[in-house]
Amino acid sequence: MKLGLTTALASFLLLAGCGTSESGGSGSSEDGKKTYKVGITQIVEHPSLDAATKGFKKALEDKGLNVEFNEQNAQNDQNNSQSIANNFVGDNVDLIFANSTPSALSSLNATKDIPIVFTSVTDPVAGGLVKSMEEPGGNITGTTDTHPDAIPNTVKFIADNFEGKRIGMIYNSGEQNSVAQVELVEKATKGTDLKVVKSSVSTSAEVKQAAESLVGKVDFFYIITDNTVVSALESVIGVASDKDIPLFVGELDSVKRGGFAAYGFDYNDIGYEAGEMAAKILTGEAKVNELPVQYPQNLKLEINKKAAEDMGIEIKEEWKKDAEIIE
Repeated sequence: MKLGLTTALASFLLLAGCGTSESGGSGSSEDGKKTYKVGITQIVEHPSLDAATKGFKKALEDKGLNVEFNEQNAQNDQNNSQSIANNFVGDNVDLIFANSTPSALSSLNATKDIPIVFTSVTDPVAGGLVKSMEEPGGNITGTTDTHPDAIPNTVKFIADNFEGKRIGMIYNSGEQNSVAQVELVEKATKGTDLKVVKSSVSTSAEVKQAAESLVGKVDFFYIITDNTVVSALESVIGVASDKDIPLFVGELDSVKRGGFAAYGFDYNDIGYEAGEMAAKILTGEAKVNELPVQYPQNLKLEINKKAAEDMGIEIKEEWKKDAEIIE
């Protein structure tokens, strides 16, 4: 990517301000153990992605590795994401941890040599990151944030328990991650009376207006793991609560923030699993192209009791048998 002098300087100053580094130096530590340089690139700050990064770092710590982290956040800007990846290549890091689909794509665009481990990627095959889940090929692998049963279970829960038929989905059509999930939701509604009503946004500032525009047109909101929308989830929660529209979400952190319900898992876990993969690569125990992409484990239904009250939903006794009810 070619940048003018002014743009390059601006990007440098931005990246210097939005990233953090841990540890100092590389090579060998005081105890004689090798120190690995790992670049962490995350597309935007929100609780799920933050938890995944925390889990990744914890896994490397638990493996006893000395790691110098260079942690950068792109502030939901693809140009920043690409600059971060390019800088990691220039720094000759030992491995890149890419947290999100845009971050992984930027990293793969920047290097075909440095190992890349991703997480929080919905469809790594459709996204062009890997050849297949079993044999990723190239210099990239990782963990996906899509459990095969999560979206079908959510759609079935709506169809079986609610009278409404129209599912409102707000998403960024520029995120392959999101487009893939919307298509999965549409596929899951086949054979039911449910219909998907879509509204696309390009920035988090547009999310509230998009939610308001769907009032009267939809019976539910279903916010998938779209980085743009989840970073502004409170805007949708406010509309859903004011208008008594059940808000289904794509991950458990969004339930804790005020979504009504989700079939999900802990993002810390998929970050941790990615960290375990990275440890194998760094220590030479395995090559990056030998490690299959991993699905998340331990899918569960979680319901937010207060959100249900705010959205005019009565929690049925039978839900309590299968769901974890949080206050």
